[in-house]
Amino acid sequence: MAAVKTGLSRKLLTRVLSVYFVLTLIVTVGQIFSEYLSTKNHVEDELQTLKNTFSSSLTRALWELNTQQARTIAEGLLELPIVEGVQVRGENGNYVAELGVRAQRTRSTEEEAIFEDYSGGLFSYTFPLIFKFSGRESTVGDVTLYSSFDTIFSRIEVGIFFLIGNAILKTAFLVFLFMTAFRTMLSQPLAEIMQQMESFDARHPEDSKLKITPADDDELLQLKESYNQVIDDLIISNKKLEGTQLELTLANKKLDDQNLILEQEVAKKTAFLSQIMLDLEQQKDELISNQRELRQENENRQYIEAELRKRNAELASSMKDLELAKDQLIDSERTASLGGLVAGITHDVNTPLGVSVTAASFLQERLDNLKRNFEDKKLTTKTMSTFIGEAEQTAQLLLNNLDRASELIASFKQVAVDQTSNAVREFNLNDYLTEIIQSLKPSFKRTNHTIKVDCPEDLTIRCAPGAISQIVTNMVINSLVHGFENKNDGVISIAASSDGNNVIFTYKDNGKGLSPDHLAQLFDAFFTTKRSEGGSGLGTHIIYNLVTQSLSGHIEAQSELGKGLTYIIHFPLQPN
Repeated sequence: MAAVKTGLSRKLLTRVLSVYFVLTLIVTVGQIFSEYLSTKNHVEDELQTLKNTFSSSLTRALWELNTQQARTIAEGLLELPIVEGVQVRGENGNYVAELGVRAQRTRSTEEEAIFEDYSGGLFSYTFPLIFKFSGRESTVGDVTLYSSFDTIFSRIEVGIFFLIGNAILKTAFLVFLFMTAFRTMLSQPLAEIMQQMESFDARHPEDSKLKITPADDDELLQLKESYNQVIDDLIISNKKLEGTQLELTLANKKLDDQNLILEQEVAKKTAFLSQIMLDLEQQKDELISNQRELRQENENRQYIEAELRKRNAELASSMKDLELAKDQLIDSERTASLGGLVAGITHDVNTPLGVSVTAASFLQERLDNLKRNFEDKKLTTKTMSTFIGEAEQTAQLLLNNLDRASELIASFKQVAVDQTSNAVREFNLNDYLTEIIQSLKPSFKRTNHTIKVDCPEDLTIRCAPGAISQIVTNMVINSLVHGFENKNDGVISIAASSDGNNVIFTYKDNGKGLSPDHLAQLFDAFFTTKRSEGGSGLGTHIIYNLVTQSLSGHIEAQSELGKGLTYIIHFPLQPN
């Protein structure tokens, strides 16, 4: 018998220890990874604590455009052990300070605090800087604090070495214990059994029984008894085999006689089968001819199907191009409405700013005269009294006009930001409608049109304010362009109320109205009555999409020729 290359005990020991090694490695790695995650969470909590400590001072510095103070604060943050890099960005995404390790970021500032991971073990915590002024919140920039794997590893280094040393010590002890047990209980008894089994003599099987006596009543004892039983069965089988051989000799003689008879029968059947084969060959030729005809027909059908697929692909490509063009036109329409607001608000802001510049120049001239009279010692009580009166009037004029410009810019800024954002927030509908109307005033400044707003002062809703701004702006522009054509004293009424869970929004003008045919197509894309004058036909289609998709509501329109146009909108107070 050939020598065994690898013993059973060694294989079993190898597999058991391999499983133990793998489990130990997985558990150790899991513990290290858990320690890493726990330490990383502590570091992230400390970064959030830094936000609460330094955000107010950084916000004030950016609001006051004090970049030197912002850099000084950033340098102080970099001195902290957990901070390896600092980025401070302004409202427009420009970097005010960049120190230490950092990563490339997008130009836009973040609206909320986020954690991000980068390659090489680097991770960051970014939070916005929000300045509250006059009850409004304004994002003035953001701050990104960077930390890395090195910071975390420095905290868990001792724990990792302890875990690895503990795993190595337990593994070494277990290997020694298993090797001793396997050699005593398995390897040595199996070697004795194999030695006795190698001396097996097939001619005298009764002398080849196993004679070892295992110390315990285990599988080795059962193996010995089973092997000895096999030897007993073999002795009995040998005796039966001798009798069977005699019977087989007689059966072979009878079989030879039967073979002669079978050969004669086979010859007869072979002749009959030959005739059948000739008939099958003829049928085969006919089937091949039919298959050729079917193959030709299938080829014709495949050609027709390929042509149909090609035409379908061309039609699908055309539909995608049309959808893309439609989306681009809708985006252009939204941008155009925002551009109109910019042009109007710019003109209105120029007037108070121009008055303020003139008043400031006048005040500077009076100050120069007062200074000359003071230096020449010609300053009298009357001159001083006149200067004080003129200075008070000029200062009041400056304050009034600068307040007017500030209100216009604040209203436009809020409306413009909301129109370019889909962010959902809670706001007062009455105040927001007032801001929208304020930003739209330049559009009907040279007319006698009026806008009336009827909305409860305490009506608060939660949705995307940009959708409300875009809807009201498109409705007002449509009234000015279409409804009040050849009319200079139009009236627009906007009413809003709530019935518990829903907002009922009604918009009405006293313009020229629409015919039933035009009213049925009002919300269709590209429908316009001013196609020759450059109308896109997307204004009311955008309104419909904003109401049904952004606000999860529905809209209906009512109109008659000469009786104006009315929109009725229902949408939920709180989105699902």
